[in-house]
Amino acid sequence: MRPLATPRLAALGAALLVAGCASPALVEAPAPPTSGPMMSTTAPSPDPRVGLGDGLFDAEQALWNLDLVSETAPPEAFVGVTNSDLAFTGPYAIQGNYNGIQVWDLTDPAAPELVTEYVCPASQSDVSVYGDLMFVSGEGLGGRLDCGTQGVDQAVSPDRLRGIRIFDISNIREPEYIANVQTCRGSHTHSVLKDPDDDENVYVYVSGSAGVRPAEELPNCVSASPTEDPNSALFRIEVIRVPLDNPRAAAIVSSPRIFEGLTAPETHGMAPDDVAAMDRARAEGKFIATFGGQERVLPDPFAQMFLGQIVMERGGEGAPTAADSMALRQRLPALLAERFGAPDPDDDGPRPGPTQCHDITLYPAIGLAGGACEGYGLLLDIRDPVNPTRLEAVADSNFSYWHSATFNNDGTKVLFTDEWGGGGQPKCRASDPMEWGANAIFTIEDGHDLDFQSYYKIPAAQTTTENCVAHNGSLIPIPGRDVMVQSWYQGGISVFDWTDPANPVEIAYFDRGPIDADEFQMGGSWSVYWYNGLIVSSEIARGLDVLKLEPSGFLSANEIAAAETVRFDELNAQGQPKYDWPPSFALAGAYADQLERSRGLAPVELALVRTALQTAEAGSGTARRATLMELATGLSGMAGDSPDAAKVTMLAEAVRALAMAG
Repeated sequence: MRPLATPRLAALGAALLVAGCASPALVEAPAPPTSGPMMSTTAPSPDPRVGLGDGLFDAEQALWNLDLVSETAPPEAFVGVTNSDLAFTGPYAIQGNYNGIQVWDLTDPAAPELVTEYVCPASQSDVSVYGDLMFVSGEGLGGRLDCGTQGVDQAVSPDRLRGIRIFDISNIREPEYIANVQTCRGSHTHSVLKDPDDDENVYVYVSGSAGVRPAEELPNCVSASPTEDPNSALFRIEVIRVPLDNPRAAAIVSSPRIFEGLTAPETHGMAPDDVAAMDRARAEGKFIATFGGQERVLPDPFAQMFLGQIVMERGGEGAPTAADSMALRQRLPALLAERFGAPDPDDDGPRPGPTQCHDITLYPAIGLAGGACEGYGLLLDIRDPVNPTRLEAVADSNFSYWHSATFNNDGTKVLFTDEWGGGGQPKCRASDPMEWGANAIFTIEDGHDLDFQSYYKIPAAQTTTENCVAHNGSLIPIPGRDVMVQSWYQGGISVFDWTDPANPVEIAYFDRGPIDADEFQMGGSWSVYWYNGLIVSSEIARGLDVLKLEPSGFLSANEIAAAETVRFDELNAQGQPKYDWPPSFALAGAYADQLERSRGLAPVELALVRTALQTAEAGSGTARRATLMELATGLSGMAGDSPDAAKVTMLAEAVRALAMAG
């Protein structure tokens, strides 16, 4: 009889023999496991995302380690209008759109049912939920208080909505518009904060990137810099308090100046393809302006917006004239300065830093927020929700526009995205640097210091007619690992593992070909989030996509099943929840699979562990509990000798919790 290889294995085997879940033959010489996570980890080559055929609803597709469960076109009132962000409540996905909101019932994810289409135009219509309340962002000049579709013609109007709309969705099929909170710069995005110590209110952090509206339209809106007027609407965010027993009384309670002392950071120059494109744009008569120290081609939607403003100001109607175009060329620097802020021409000191955040991800369970704020990534202390304070600010010359943030589950890392090009340009071309338009991953040291680790960008080059850059995503609750799904506009969606912050690895993807291979058209995944076992993507032009993970060499069936045990009543990705896993055999199996990958347990040890888990799962009552407790005790004793002691301890704790759960 061959003896056991190690004392720790002998101890585990003896325990399992006592519990009656292992045979003497297995304990003496267990065979290596014949099943587990060890499948291929080699990505398809050549990458099938490169060279996909075009089409709006019939583009070619590439999937790897994902299953496309459904793809649903938008309803008629929303076709051709930009779909934006997502929020979730119960079985419903709420999808923002520049024309309003759509509510999809995902009870059958293979056939999402449209239960509400609420027309209420306002860019961007970012959405969030809390209980029976829904919050919707409005920033564009055409949004109306009455949700009318006729827009607003006047430069100053009492009918304009720029801020936060509040709806009662106790009957989600018939949302009731109950209140709004107007802000000086509108709401490009917002984030909902439920303070763990306050059960009477929720708080909405508002990020508005538009120009300051006239005081004649909204009193106390000041466009001067803070050095000229301390009441300036620039260089601050807004915090709205919403009383839960009277949401109609929602109001701004503070305007924290979290940018004080920051100066404009260094930025990178133009990519090779952009230099050539600038030359072509100049020859074609496009609108070009110097902004942020660089020459930029004004995107057509912005050009049309500014031209419309000029037509409106002169009291005209119809299409802009040649004179309007000339006026825009002359006024463009001033219009951009009004919208985004500009340095004082008489100040020869350093240029000021960000005047606003693009997005703020709140993580109330750890009391921190990640602010993606134009030229900086900020770490904020939000334990006092009305008065957030800045702990750290980081800049990076490889980053053009800090866009959004995601923490890992234990709050020891944070990932920031760079929306280089504003989301409306092709920034994943073969010649584009992999550090530009990417993610930057930081560890959080001593609770407040950000330490850069690496970049991550999708490795598949996209075409010049596909807008592509890092955008919105969320964690997937794979226990013991940091795995994220993220949108890349027409670059599709990417699932990647950043457990090792210095070496992020792509593990799954879904992509379509361009909408049009010959002419640029805006499209792609605006945002993609994991919710209760589903991966749901808001496709700008094509509607709603629902996907699921498939087992692979990167993710085992146990890991996916354990993720699916994490359930929420609602989800706002920018109000990041903490993932907690209930006891399950899938959770224990997931940790065992991870120990196989890391070689934290020897094959014979894994065989014993899996045999014990299988025996316990097939059993019940006292026998099951005894088997699990013996296994947990044996694992605890083995942890100190394992090269992956932390994971062995996690497995032991998961097994012990499973025993206690009965």
